[in-house]
Amino acid sequence: MNNIIIDAIINGCNAVVDYLSAHVLTCLIPAFFIAGAIAAFIKKDTILKYFGPKVKRYKSYSIASVSGAVLAVCSCTILPLFAGIYKKGSGIGPATTFLYAGPAINILAIVYTAQILGYELGAARAFFAILMSIVIGLIMASIFRKHDEELNSKNKKVQMLIQTGGGGEERPTWVFLAFFGLMIAILVIGASGLAWVPKLAIVYLLTIIVAVLLIYYFTRDDVTDWGYETWDLTKKIFPILIAGTFIVGVIAYFLPPETFRPYLGDNSISANFLASVIGAILYMPTLLEVPIIGTTFGYSSGMMGGGPALALLLAGPAVSLPNMIVLYRIMGAKKTGVYIILVIFISTLVGFIYGNIIS
Repeated sequence: MNNIIIDAIINGCNAVVDYLSAHVLTCLIPAFFIAGAIAAFIKKDTILKYFGPKVKRYKSYSIASVSGAVLAVCSCTILPLFAGIYKKGSGIGPATTFLYAGPAINILAIVYTAQILGYELGAARAFFAILMSIVIGLIMASIFRKHDEELNSKNKKVQMLIQTGGGGEERPTWVFLAFFGLMIAILVIGASGLAWVPKLAIVYLLTIIVAVLLIYYFTRDDVTDWGYETWDLTKKIFPILIAGTFIVGVIAYFLPPETFRPYLGDNSISANFLASVIGAILYMPTLLEVPIIGTTFGYSSGMMGGGPALALLLAGPAVSLPNMIVLYRIMGAKKTGVYIILVIFISTLVGFIYGNIIS
């Protein structure tokens, strides 16, 4: 019994080590710095201009739903970015659309899915991920209408400034575009499959350019605020991610994915639901969900149905056990619970429909 517990703990520790080696340097650190910059440098009226509860839906949801196309992030890396825009007063609908779309429409993952699991599944993943992000956001906005009404009340003065053309940026627009473009480029390059030498060389060059912008266009107080906001997000989110990853590693020891193989072989509603729940609980780093579905669950060998495969692809990148814990800290139990239920339910429905169309 003691040996089993020790092995489970070791498995949890190994999961944490794998997580740290795969994500902290290349993904999470740039993501935290981007989120800190959003909180420190972008004025509230700028966020409200695109993601605010009063912004026209076609604008806010379309921008939020394609965010993942330029951000190579997973469900954990999107959290500090989501926290940044949520903290700045984004409407609950566009914010949750962004939260889902960030990891779900990761362009690297979409291409990799098409190459490894087939173009049909890759195309279905891209299409339904965009559609799901918008649907989830709209439902969240409808359910938590009171949240947006309270935001509108708090931000009334800011909205008046926007409508009258006030509240302009203190710096040229191109400075902000260049700054955040460079930060996103660092995140994308860091998460790419490039060899370490060219990857570090490119990231180093981009970091030098960022430093030049900071020296000439930002004050000492600006940089201090950036550091404070980055640290504030890091200390709130990072420890929970580590603890959640450890718990998932321990659970995986007692319930390895192979346990579920006999239950995912068809396109029944129960198989799709089970796949969605598994995807929602397991933490799967970006791109890792593809080999897990292809080999561990047996999709490539015909042991897993197409519907459950898509359901897991749609639910897996969007949520995970560590992700759920952090979301609870960011937006509370009720909103987090509804978001998780929507992801599981819609992933199940989409997987069921897709599986029965292609079968």
